[in-house]
Amino acid sequence: MDQTQLIWIKDPLSILAEGAERGVVVQGGKIVELVGRGKEPAATSVTVFDAAEHVVLPGLINTHHHFYQTLTRALPAALDRELFPWLKALYPVWARLTPESLQLGVTVAMSELLLSGCTTTTDHHYVFPAGLEEAVDIEVAVAKRLGLRVLLTRGSMNLSVRDGGLPPDSVVQDEDTILADSARVVAKHHERGEQAMVQIALAPCSPFSVTTSLMQKTAELADKLDVRLHTHLAETEDENRFCEQMHRCRPLDYLEQCGWLNGRTWLAHGIHFNADEIKRLGEAGTTISHCACSNQALASGCCPVCEMEQAGVGIGLGVDGSASNDESNLMQEVRAAFLVQRARYGVDRVSHKDALRWATRGSAACVGRPELGEIAVGKAADLALFKLDELRFSGHGDPLAALVLCGAHRADRVMVGGKWAVIDGAIPGLDVADLIRRHTAAAHAMQAG
Repeated sequence: MDQTQLIWIKDPLSILAEGAERGVVVQGGKIVELVGRGKEPAATSVTVFDAAEHVVLPGLINTHHHFYQTLTRALPAALDRELFPWLKALYPVWARLTPESLQLGVTVAMSELLLSGCTTTTDHHYVFPAGLEEAVDIEVAVAKRLGLRVLLTRGSMNLSVRDGGLPPDSVVQDEDTILADSARVVAKHHERGEQAMVQIALAPCSPFSVTTSLMQKTAELADKLDVRLHTHLAETEDENRFCEQMHRCRPLDYLEQCGWLNGRTWLAHGIHFNADEIKRLGEAGTTISHCACSNQALASGCCPVCEMEQAGVGIGLGVDGSASNDESNLMQEVRAAFLVQRARYGVDRVSHKDALRWATRGSAACVGRPELGEIAVGKAADLALFKLDELRFSGHGDPLAALVLCGAHRADRVMVGGKWAVIDGAIPGLDVADLIRRHTAAAHAMQAG
């Protein structure tokens, strides 16, 4: 696609933007004009995409995931368990990851995300068994092939069972190896600026799988390299008890002691914070990835989003791992977040537009990309277009509400940086049947040991 070309996404059925009733004009990877009611584009030479059957959203942004976990969906040994026993059941299986199986798992996760209207995704890869040292490099290659914008985190674990942690020795690395590779992947892959397609963040896994020294040195390295920080925090009461026993403080206090409580950090889950901790998060500018499906599946609890937003804490959405959510569909995550938070807070405090906002502008804040997540002049031309031609939408009224309430799950068109990454509900050049066949074979081989 010629990036100098002006493309008018014309006359959408509905669009999540003010003053764009007749659509948007994009050029060079950016939105250059909103076309209001009764108006025509300022430019006289535009290529028209007829969006009369489409609801247009800013591209959705996924703020927490574990791509490799698509290889262990609905694993019998991990069913009906809470987080800690769930992890213990899965660690030995994840220790069998190979470069080939990871590449397939990543391709499945990224493809599913794209097809759900996601244009930017994070990933938290923290499992590095022998032979998988270039995991982040594998992820970068897949993202470039599919045309998905990514913030990949170089995760880590160095506190194994023998040291009082949760993971087995086979999936952890030593501190020096972790820090050296963290610096390597940032130097090799991290792009800066509003057009960046690949960025890197640093992400020790959790308080129960890394040492205090690694947490502190990772924060120092992130500051030196000017990249973001990510970890799991306050996901379960078990984690709270672990921190109190191991570190003699609650998880947020531990995070602050390690130099993490600041605007560089976004946290996965954030369920079990008290009122004072929520206030401190807001003052620090630390944001939260709300993972509604995973939290429900593992019975971890429910993120207090309204109290957090009142305290100034930014909220984004994450599908989390495909072994706790068991899917990588961000549009379905929007609906799940809407429903669980509506049940918690009532009709006066949570609407479908809140859930869409969390998946767009809220998630953009989590990943530190203010140029994403909004349809406005100067923002990135990342767009998700949905049709309402399935039985689930028949008889709908408000098109935007229908996406959430009626359960949209597959985009018809997805544009990333001004380029079509999904056309007619498919990723160009991707043989889905062959991918499923190879991915399934890899998953079964890994599960069988």
